[in-house]
Amino acid sequence: MRQAPALTNGCGESMTDPRFEAYFTGPARQFLVRAIDLALEEDGDDLTSMAVFSPDDRLAARIVAKEDTLVAGLPILPLVVSRLGEAERCTLSFLAADGDRVPDRTVVAAMEGPAVTMLKAERVMLNFLCHLSGIANAVARGVAALAGTRTRLLDTRKTLPGLRYPEKYAVVVGGGVNHRRDLAEMLMFKDNHIDRAGGIPQAMAALRKAYQNRMDSMPPVEIECRTLAEVAQAVAEKPRRIMLDNMDHDAMRAALSMVPAGIETEVSGGVDVAALAGIGALGPDFVSVGRITHSAKSADFSMLLQETAPS
Repeated sequence: MRQAPALTNGCGESMTDPRFEAYFTGPARQFLVRAIDLALEEDGDDLTSMAVFSPDDRLAARIVAKEDTLVAGLPILPLVVSRLGEAERCTLSFLAADGDRVPDRTVVAAMEGPAVTMLKAERVMLNFLCHLSGIANAVARGVAALAGTRTRLLDTRKTLPGLRYPEKYAVVVGGGVNHRRDLAEMLMFKDNHIDRAGGIPQAMAALRKAYQNRMDSMPPVEIECRTLAEVAQAVAEKPRRIMLDNMDHDAMRAALSMVPAGIETEVSGGVDVAALAGIGALGPDFVSVGRITHSAKSADFSMLLQETAPS
């Protein structure tokens, strides 16, 4: 059992999961807090609970998995309480950790606090936990499909607005690897850029002209290729990574043979879990799959509440 300390005013800034703390720093932390605040604001005041419960009424709660599932998002729970301003009046214990696989009916967390606070926090907590755990499950299935190959599973920017950082965190919990988290993290030439510039050499020339005095400090370059001719052009530019977009297996195999060891390779374009084993057998460094975030089925958790004596 992993025991978290009683929540204090600072609980939202000091989590118990080192991986979570390391991931949610700087902008990632800011986006997460904003997402929590927005979720609480969306719910408004819990007028029903405020009518039925007094300020002194307290509830004990257990958060229970209702299916076999990976767990992702538990460290968000104390943040929700903290953003409600009730950290000093609540206690929380984790009985599982992010990345654990738990069977049906497992209690993953227990908490106690003011009744109105608990009921206000309930749905926001569960929404994050169910959504992120569902993504972790989808990623884990993809990683399992690639077992025995050198290929790693990447996510994409196909995430829900405002939830990119938590969703990409869930990808890591599930065993996947993050692609760029924003447009500035990697210089990525896609079909629109290449077509507008007139080709890959011209697109790279435009980049060098635009940032000629800063090229050494710029993010790494990835070039999307649709044909073997574009792969040859991309190889000549020596980018960090070449993406093979919507190619069939024969074209992928030929393209991979053209790329030297110093350049990473990524397969992309409408990939589903059923196709992963076959792609992994070809040996690219990465395969990116949008559906692990945009189409992941939520995991099923519930919160069981019981009234307790006032403290």
